[in-house]
Order: sequence, then C-alpha cells, then structure tokens
Amino acid sequence: MDSEYQKLNVLRRFDDLLMAHRPHNITGLKRFVLEFWFFGLINARSCLFAGFFFLALFLVPAKGILRVPRYDVLLVFAVIFQALLVWSKLETWDELKAICVFHMVGFIMELFKTSATIASWQYPDEAYTKLWGVPLFTGFMYAAVGSYIIQSWRFFKVRIQHYPPYWMATLVALAIYINFFSHHYIEDYRWYLTAFIFGLYARSMVFYTPLDKERKMPLLLAFMLIGFFIWLAENFGTFFGVWQYPNQIGAWSVVHAGKWGAWSLLVIVTFTIVVHLKHIKANVAIAR
Repeated sequence: MDSEYQKLNVLRRFDDLLMAHRPHNITGLKRFVLEFWFFGLINARSCLFAGFFFLALFLVPAKGILRVPRYDVLLVFAVIFQALLVWSKLETWDELKAICVFHMVGFIMELFKTSATIASWQYPDEAYTKLWGVPLFTGFMYAAVGSYIIQSWRFFKVRIQHYPPYWMATLVALAIYINFFSHHYIEDYRWYLTAFIFGLYARSMVFYTPLDKERKMPLLLAFMLIGFFIWLAENFGTFFGVWQYPNQIGAWSVVHAGKWGAWSLLVIVTFTIVVHLKHIKANVAIAR
C-alpha cells in the first residue's frame, strides 16, 4: 500500500510540474523544443484514462483471462481504474459525473448502431456483460474522450474566445447527435451540419498554455486533430478484433476516412457538454 501511495505522490508532483507554468527566458529553437515537449507531456497526462483503457484493449487476449471473456475483463479494468482515479483525487467527483454522461451518450449510440436492423458494426466476442449485444465496457471509450478534454482543459489552462452562444452551440450538438441516428432513415445531413459548423466556429479560438506563454489555435482545428487521433485508435481497436465493421469481417482493412469526420463531429458534442460545466464557463468568452 505504501508503494501505491508513493506512486500517486510522484504523479501528483508531476501534475504540479505540468501546471506550474513558470516563466522561462529561453528563446528560439530551445523554446520551441521545450514547449513542444511540455505540450506532448500534458497531452499524454490528459490521456491517462484513455491511454490505460486503450492499452488494455490491445493487451487483453482475445480469449480473455482465466476463462473470463475479454469484454468482461475490460469492463472490470475500466471500473477499477476509474474508481482509483477518483479515490486518489486525480479526478474529481464533478469530472466523474460528466464522464458518466459521456458514457451514457456513447452507450445509447452503441445500442442503436449495433442493432440487427442497423448493424453499422458489431462486437463478435461473447461476454456476460453484454446488453442487447453491446458490451458494457464500450461506454468507457466515449468517456475516455470526455476525460481527455476535461483533463487537458485543466492542465493547459484553456480559455475560449468567440465561442458561439450557448443555446446555438447546444442546438448544433444536439442536431449532430440526432443525425447519427436519423441518417439511417432519412437524408444524411452531416455535410450541411459541417458547413454550418465551419461558419459558427469560424472565429472561435482556443488559448492554451503548454509552458509559460499562452498560445492559440482555431477551435475547429482542435476538433479535427482530436478526431484524427481517435480515428487512429479505432484502427488499432478493429485490427485487434475488439469490434468490426462489415467490410472488416474476414479480413481487416483500414477504417474508412469518413469516420475521422464522424469522430470530429462527436468531439464537438463532447466538447459542448464540457463547456457547460460550471467550473469551465468562466474561461469561455461568448461571441457578441
């Protein structure tokens, strides 16, 4: 137990280092390298839950462990690690509540997308913790995205300028989420939504502090970058057979690039939920 406490203390000291943002007088290439290094460290730290979860996806054998099916093992690992983060105060109760919302939003989509009438993808392995064909661990994949956004916001001291009015951003996020369901029955409006989003977020900028100086990038670019890395992770997940798209049954193939866009849209939904958290609203400047 003492060793566990020591490890947690080391991680807390590491967190303090990342959030110190003390002034540095270096310039030129050395500054670029140091800022890029801290940028990478903060992103890696923000992916603590996501990194653990996806590492488990890759390392847990397809046959499971000790006759416990793979999907059940993944659920146990995810629950234990999530509880450990809260117990160690590396994650707050408010953050856990938000992550539970992401879990629910993702799991509802999984139930619909894997249903017999839609069959957008499937989970081929057996498990005790499957609900209508969907393993309960799947909600944690969406929760991992929310966890990353929450943690990176805190470590980078993120603030947003020219964010759309809350009501408009919320309606767009809701329209994105509904379109994931409705396009199976009516026309797919994602490209119309994408065009509208480019106009709505055209002026939105995200300010972040990787070292000691505040930097900025277009918020749209942040959505696309996060979506891209999720798409990469999805390729690994399908390669190891955790889930499969119809065109991957029999022989694996790269996940269609269109999924990058779909994930970027889902990131907007997740981001909108995060923005509405009370402790974050103070760092969001609404466009007038």
